[in-house]
Amino acid sequence: MTPAEIYIDFLERILDNGEAVVAGLTDEQLAHRLTPDANSIAWLVWHTARVQDAQMAPLAGTEEVWVRDGWAERFGLDLDPDDHGYGHTSEQVGKVRASAELLAGYLRATHEASVAYLRTVTEAELDDVVDRAWDPPVTRGVRLVSIVDDDAQHIGQAAYLRGLL
Repeated sequence: MTPAEIYIDFLERILDNGEAVVAGLTDEQLAHRLTPDANSIAWLVWHTARVQDAQMAPLAGTEEVWVRDGWAERFGLDLDPDDHGYGHTSEQVGKVRASAELLAGYLRATHEASVAYLRTVTEAELDDVVDRAWDPPVTRGVRLVSIVDDDAQHIGQAAYLRGLL
């Protein structure tokens, strides 16, 4: 396997697990929060897709599918279109309500854009510095690891919450 194929395989697992997490759940089950400040399944899956979208698009040199393909309008959230959930307050978490179909659709669209980009990435490009705001600076490969790690954790959290319903 090439490094790009490894990233794609990891993203396939995130997509499969994300779709399984929301499958068959009602809007109310997806929005349920164990405590007033807890994340919901809907927020976790939305955030998973938003993080992937918001971080992959700059790497690919493309616009986020959230805006480009009209997902922001379809969701109709009372949030800034650039919002992806980092640092959300409890009130903002509560604003993320969506159907299983909408959540799975956006996760799938983001996945497809990510895979299309990864199919173009060479092994040498993984060492390109993409963010000098950190010490050490972040390479493309490290950013990709961060994306799949964050996404896997959030989908795992959502799966745990589904088990508690």
